[in-house]
Parts: sequence; C-alpha cells; structure tokens
Amino acid sequence: MTAHPRGETPDPAAENDEDREDAGTGAAGTPGAADAAGAPDPDPAGASEAADEAGAAAPEESEEPEGAAGAEETDGSTAGTQDAEQAPGAAGLSEAEAELAAQRELRRRIEQRKAEKDGPIEAGTKLSGPAADLLAAVRAVESGEKSGAAFFDSPASAPAPRRAAPTPAPARPPHAPERPAARVASPEAAASVASVLAGGGAPGALAGPAAETLGEQAADLLRQDPWQLLSVPGVRPEQADGFARALLGAECGPDDERRTAALVAWLLERAALRGHTALDADAVREGLAGFAVTDPGAAVENAVAEGVVLVFQEGVDATGEPEAAEETAEHPEDAEDGAGGDEEPVQVLLGLDRYALAEESLADGLARLVNSCEKGADWTDAAAAAPSPSAAELIRTAASAGLVVHSGGESARAEPAALIAAAHGLGLRALGTTHSADGLRRLADAVGDPRSAATLSGLLSGESGHGRDADGAFALDLLVVLDAPQLDVETAAMLVESLADGTRLVLSGDPGVLGSAGAGRVFADVIAAKACPHVVSRTPDPGPIGELVSGIGIGELAQVEAPGREVVIVPVRDAGEAVHRTVQLVADSVPRAIGVPSADTQVITVGHGGSAGTRALNTALKQRLNPGPGRFGGFDPGDRVVHVPEPGRVVPGSVVSADAEGLHLDCGGTPVVVPPGRVESAVRHSWALSAHQAAGMRWPAAVVVLPGDAAQGLSRPWVYTAFSRGERHLSVVHGVDQALPHAVAEVPAQERTTRLRPLLEALPTPDAS
Repeated sequence: MTAHPRGETPDPAAENDEDREDAGTGAAGTPGAADAAGAPDPDPAGASEAADEAGAAAPEESEEPEGAAGAEETDGSTAGTQDAEQAPGAAGLSEAEAELAAQRELRRRIEQRKAEKDGPIEAGTKLSGPAADLLAAVRAVESGEKSGAAFFDSPASAPAPRRAAPTPAPARPPHAPERPAARVASPEAAASVASVLAGGGAPGALAGPAAETLGEQAADLLRQDPWQLLSVPGVRPEQADGFARALLGAECGPDDERRTAALVAWLLERAALRGHTALDADAVREGLAGFAVTDPGAAVENAVAEGVVLVFQEGVDATGEPEAAEETAEHPEDAEDGAGGDEEPVQVLLGLDRYALAEESLADGLARLVNSCEKGADWTDAAAAAPSPSAAELIRTAASAGLVVHSGGESARAEPAALIAAAHGLGLRALGTTHSADGLRRLADAVGDPRSAATLSGLLSGESGHGRDADGAFALDLLVVLDAPQLDVETAAMLVESLADGTRLVLSGDPGVLGSAGAGRVFADVIAAKACPHVVSRTPDPGPIGELVSGIGIGELAQVEAPGREVVIVPVRDAGEAVHRTVQLVADSVPRAIGVPSADTQVITVGHGGSAGTRALNTALKQRLNPGPGRFGGFDPGDRVVHVPEPGRVVPGSVVSADAEGLHLDCGGTPVVVPPGRVESAVRHSWALSAHQAAGMRWPAAVVVLPGDAAQGLSRPWVYTAFSRGERHLSVVHGVDQALPHAVAEVPAQERTTRLRPLLEALPTPDAS
C-alpha cells in the first residue's frame, strides 16, 4: 500500500475497477425535512446503509453522509409518482415503465393465487396464504362493522401442497402475464384534488401524485381526512399539519385520531426506507411523542384498531387464546411488561401489511421449495468435474436441497457459474440472475453462455430468461440469484412465488457488502434462520486489494504490500483538497501511471451532499472531463450518467442528445429516452457515485473519497463495499484520520428489524440442515 505525503501529487495511484451499473439515488421532493421537524428517528440503529439507494435521483436540499442519512435521499422517492408520469397506454410504455407494470401485475397475481388457495378472506383482511396460520389476524373491516382488531402469532402449519412443475411451454408462452397499462390519475380527479389543495394552501404540484396515491376519490378523502396527504411521497408531517389546519380550523389538534394514525403509518414507511419491515412499538411511540402527540400509547392502539398497522409479538409461544391475542392488539404496551412478574418482557412489533404479506409469502414459498425438491438427485460426476473444491461442494449441496445459501467474495462468483454450467450438462433448465448489467456480463462470461444469465429485474419483467410455463411459473429447474444481499423482501416474495414446486433456488452473495435498497434483509435472515444448507466458499480474493478487503470483512484494516501500486493512500487536509486530488487522479494520474482510462475509473464517496459529496465531485469532474453549459437540463452530450428507471436500481450510461421527446441516453448499448419531466428525478451525473449505488458493480480502477466530514457515515459494510469495487487498482483519498480504522473495527452493519427469520424458524422444514 503506497501513501503519498500531503502536497505531493500522487503519481497515478493505479486504480482498477471494471463494472458499473446499479443503485438507487436520492429522492425527489422535500427529503429529510420530516426528521428535521423535531421527531426522533424511530430507527434505534440509525438510517439504513442502503436507504439512499431506494429513491430516484433528484436534487436534495440537505444531505448527511450516506449510511447516516440514507433515508433523506429517499424520502421523496418517485415511486409513488412514477405511474402518473407514464403514458396511459401499454403501447407507449418504455422498458422501465413496462417493467414496473409487470411487477405490479406479479404482486396482483400473488394475492389472487393465495386467495384462491385459502378460500374467502374476511373483508378488511389483507393477509392471506398458507403462512397465514402464523398470524391469526382479526382486523377492523373497512365498512366499520367491527370496532377493533387483534393480531397474534399462531403455530405454523405445513405448506399447502402445490402444483408439480408442469411441462414448459415455449420460451415466450402466451400465458405469461401481460403488461397492464400504467395507472394514471384522471384529469377530473387531479383537478378536484388541486381545488382541495388550494383551499388548504398546499402546492398544486401535489395534485397529480395525490390523485395517483389516493385514487379517484382523493378529493373527498382529503376533505374528510387532510392528513391523508402524508401518504403522498415527499410530504412532511409539518406540511400535512399546515394543510389540515387550513381546512379544519379549530377542529384540528395534535391528538386528532386521523393525525396520529397517519403519523404511525408515516413512521413505518420511513422505517421501510431504512430497511425495516417492522418497528418496535416503543420506537413508534417515541416518534409520535416527537410530533407533539400527548398520548402515544393510545395513538398506537387506535392505529391498530383502525387497521392502519399490524401488531406482532416476537419471542413468545404462539399458542395463546384468541382473547389474549385481542388484548395484546388493543394494548400492545401491556405485552411488553410480560404476563407475570418473573417473565421476560415480550417485544412488540408494529408493521405495515404490505411487508407482513411479503415476509409471510416469502417464508411459505421458501419452505415449499425446501420440502418439494427431489432429494435423490445424483450429481456426483458433475461435482467431480468442478473447477474448484468449493464449486464441487456447491454442486453436491444443490443436488440434495431445494434451497441453498452460498457466500463468498468476488472470486467465489465462479462457483455459482460452475453450478449453472453443470446443471446444463445434466440437461436441466438453469439460469443465474444478477443485480446489475455489469454483473450480468461477468456471469455470462463465466458460464460461457449469454442465455444463462439475466438481471433479476429483467427476469421478473419478462424481458429475459426462459419464459414461463402454463401456470405462470418460471420455466426453470435451477435458479441461482447472485448479489443476493441486494434482494429486498418484496422482490424476493415475487421471485419465489414464481418458482414451481421442485425448482432449486440458490441464493449467492457476499455477506460483507451493504444491504438492499428496499425493506428487509433476506439473505442475512435466511442464513441466520439456518433454514437450509449454507456453503461458505474457500476461494480467497487474490492480490493486494483482495487481501485488504478480506481483512476489512473481519474488522481489520491492515497495511498490505502493493508492489504494483494496486493500493495507494492519498492523504488530504480538507474537502477542497480532496476534490482537487480526486480530479487529478481520475483525469491524469491513473490513466498515465496505471493505464486505466478515465472512463473506466469510478469515484466513490460517502454522501451526495457536502463539499466532497457526489454532487460536488461530479461538478468538478465534468468541468475537467466534459465541460459544457448543461443545456439539456444540466446535461451535455458525452456526460457520464446513471439512469434510475425505478427506485433502488440504477443503470450507467452516457448522454447522446436531447429533443422534444426527452433526454437520449446510451446505457451499455441500449438506447434509452427519458421524458423531459423525468430527467431531473431519474438522471444523475455518475463520475462519482455513492457506495450504495456502486454495489453489484466493479470497475478497473476505483477512487474512494473520504473527506473529514464523512467520518460519521462510515461503517464496516460501507468500507468493505467501496474498497472492493476496484479490480486492478484502488486509490483512497484519505481525510478522516482514525475514523477509518475505527469504522472497520467497531461499526458493524446497522441492524434491520424484520420478521422473516422467526417466520422461517417456525415453519416446518424437516429437510433443512
């Protein structure tokens, strides 16, 4: 490892990285201001490392370092407004819009299929499926016929028998779900909402998003309950309060049940941006107190009774009487005190039904795969021909299990590739998915067959893969999901629901990297639940960078020998010097001394804001590498950008041109047109990215920038992810002194509160090992 003294130009700290592609960006609207309103963060562990990745790109008013304020980047996510900007007809849908529409259709199919299997569902109940025995939920029906609801964990039952894998239809079967037209608010609904918003002093620009979020009756809903405005992405509690005061006058108060219910839902939605699928009831009550709610306990009870949230007890035997369950739902704080003086307090969690549905559907589906797989398959010869002992172990394990977890570093990615190739040799339909297009290229090269690799988003949207069978399931015998730590719970539920009985599923990834942009921690929960065999690769990452990153993974920041200047440390005094040295490295030093052109060198920093965040760095790098007036919404032809087709997924590319149709991009050879109204929120310069955005991609060279104000945003997963993005060279622009080794040694991954692990542990999986 080479260190340069301050003031000395670092002769091309050879940096090598090779890929690029996926990760979300900050959110549009008014990000982060809600937290600034005085409400304590309901997340006891802090913001999720991946929260900034969950939103679409857009200017933020104020930003903290990534990992400390990731949710700020997503608060105004375009997820809720995207549909309103899409064309009403399917024929005019872009690839990204069609993908989102297909995913919505998949969610609808999940709920419909579960309803068909389990029979009629009581009105007002949103949870369904075989795993519903884990949660005996009694909710208030929307008609108001019932006054309250109770929720209590119940013993798990065996997964209901499902179909056997049918004979596959052609690659593009006619039964594959068609892409529905994107939903948009009618002009009449938007006009009605605009009138109500004007009466409450709210911006008219919210009319479309509000009508899209609340439906055709949005205007009436807002008149009756002005705090429904809080469900619109980007709206802060103080803004909803001002709107309500203007409409209701003296009737408006801090303890209005409509207000407190909306705040409970908002707190849980904010927590989801940080990766949580549920929150401890105490954290919710603390958050409510920060918004001047005088009786947070009563507010939580009202939210449960109204069906706004679900309540769960964790760590207890789910065999209580219905009366006890109802009492718990109505008085969740009593359960935390324990039933008796000698009993341990019971953790009470609050969650939104969408994540409860996803987690239970996923747990049920994983148990189904474990128990429906043929266990007597003989893949001995394929294992014997494997290129490494770890690959052979993975092949043998996959032969006898329906669900397998595989973990390892970058070099270990060759092992799932060997498994896919072996499955092909056995005559099986096998496919591997990756988080990014860059990962797709690497996997296709490793397998030797481009048809054996797809991005996960492409598979779910139907753009790639082997098609679906007559029952709508993927026509596969083996599915390997690489970059599994980037898998959020809702995507995972959709994926597993689309797998037929008997299909083998392998989740493969590096447990040291940052987690998913969306809610949940699927990969970590499956490992922790010990619900299936876990194959740990014994293949180390080579070279000085591999040695450095491996040490970081176990909490050690060691000095490594780098005779070829594979790792170079560039000390700086302040953020201004950090920006100057970064530009110097990318534009001159690395190309001249290492032979890696600027186009193949990626800058990675901790946050989007600040004097050395992605925005400041991108401004300086554009001025040096592609100067121009930014006449196309701040962009010029040749600019290096990322396109955010949906929250949590970014695709690198470059600007080609612009016209009335929109901004024309070249994304890895694929032409993309971003409509004018979407450019600000969906396109961002990408000479510099956050570590969350860079997850799943690699480049020949990487320059990691650590200015002094980034210290609080550092954690072991962040450093691990950022430092491992370079293939041949890594330069570290270092201005955080001892904060870096401290973060590596003592700041582990921030915990996410989820329910998937206990659900998996409760399910009967007799074949798991």
